[in-house]
Amino acid sequence: MKKFFLPLLAAAFSFHVNAQEITAALNTDEARTVISKHIYGHFAEHLGRCIYDGFWVDENLDVKKQGRIRLDVVEALKKIRVPNLRWPGGCFADEYHWRDGIGKPSERPRMVNTNWGGVSEDNSFGTHEFLELCELLNTEPYVAGNVGSGTVEEMAKWVEYLNSPAQSTMTELRKENGRDKPWKVTYWGVGNESWGCGGNMTPAYYADLYKRYATYARNYPGAPLKKIASGANADDYNWTETLMKNIPRNQMWGVTLHYYTLPTGNWSGSKGSATQFDEKEYFNTMKNCLHMEELVQKHSAIMDKYDKEKRVALVVDEWGIWTDVEPGTNPGFLYQQNSMRDALIAGTTLNIFNNHADRVKMANLAQTVNVLQSIVLTKGKEMLLTPTYYVFEMYMNHMDARLIPFAFTTPDYVNGDRTIPAVNASASLDSNGKLHITFVNIDAGKDITVKASVNGKKYKTVNGRILTSKSFTDINTFENKTKVVPAAFKGAKIEKESLVVKLPRLSVVSITLE
Repeated sequence: MKKFFLPLLAAAFSFHVNAQEITAALNTDEARTVISKHIYGHFAEHLGRCIYDGFWVDENLDVKKQGRIRLDVVEALKKIRVPNLRWPGGCFADEYHWRDGIGKPSERPRMVNTNWGGVSEDNSFGTHEFLELCELLNTEPYVAGNVGSGTVEEMAKWVEYLNSPAQSTMTELRKENGRDKPWKVTYWGVGNESWGCGGNMTPAYYADLYKRYATYARNYPGAPLKKIASGANADDYNWTETLMKNIPRNQMWGVTLHYYTLPTGNWSGSKGSATQFDEKEYFNTMKNCLHMEELVQKHSAIMDKYDKEKRVALVVDEWGIWTDVEPGTNPGFLYQQNSMRDALIAGTTLNIFNNHADRVKMANLAQTVNVLQSIVLTKGKEMLLTPTYYVFEMYMNHMDARLIPFAFTTPDYVNGDRTIPAVNASASLDSNGKLHITFVNIDAGKDITVKASVNGKKYKTVNGRILTSKSFTDINTFENKTKVVPAAFKGAKIEKESLVVKLPRLSVVSITLE
């Protein structure tokens, strides 16, 4: 058996286990912390076919477009209410010079994308195009500024170009390029992965550099910047400690954490296939996914030492599974398929973030279209939604609802002599009094039943949806786009004022009580 610990008020939702049955007590009166909708953010880098041939397509492609923005992709993302979109990187951010991406597209300079495939970048998708995309999506832009190869002046003038209503050379330039009013961008990343591709810096050096860049990234009327420091890689706890110790709270809205789930756990060799893997590798992948819980707990504990009021957000702005690229594709484009396994990773990770909503205020899945753990794949004029997309659709009810925190004991998922928790979950109460619970059963062989008494409110009806498939390797393809899609869930009922839920093996389940 494994004790699955989650923060705060453990008595609010408690479990004990009898064989493959979990009993629980859920108290809605304990719902206090808001689960920020920004936990459900996404990431669009100039990498492979995410921007070019993803969001931004050839003007002759026979799909519905606004300019060159692909609208079927936009409509799919609007349906899951994408709250924010991070751009232009990633590693690309620290070699991106924003003035190359404004003005007449035919006159914009070209560059080589040295991080991702060595391809030519024509800068036809720049600041105006990105912010037009955000307006179409009705989402907040999250811009990553260039610290690695850019200057303080360059970043300061980008903020001015975006946000200032006053008369200046930068604002006149913005107007000449077709935008009269400022966009009022507030989420602002000061560099990216400064410990690696963003400059190979030490944490102390970056902390000093951050303060300098952040000082000159000014607030303009109606657009106070939420400045986000480039935080740790996985378990580099010293990086978080150094930033929290040396950067004043009033200069930093958030600090980032990057962690990718690798099936093999190996960065230097094969990371593992996206579609061809056995149960041993599946188990190992889910074990690595669950490491996010420890990372969030330990980085949060360090932040608590310097910020007891929790004013600084932990921003997990790169997360997801990273596998070997699909055979025959450019290794620098990071194109990978998306399986039922990846849906279980998404559900599990979002449950972890929800349960740490007191500190995790923002997160960004890597990446939105055609790169890494994509929610959308495109091929010419065709488009498909991946299993991961449907997890975001099923979890929407948690956005800005109040967390019902809990701790529970879960049955083990056993593989050989190794064990990991079989079930994870999160629960919330929305503004209309509806109760939402999302469960993930990662066990490849066993169904698990949950019996939960509900205290604080009485509910009469239960509705649910389920995402599952026969195999963890099942995928949606352009030949069969609906192999892994949600269905109505009939395995939940209210019985004598208790909720009874039978969680099938390999399933993500969302429940709403009214």
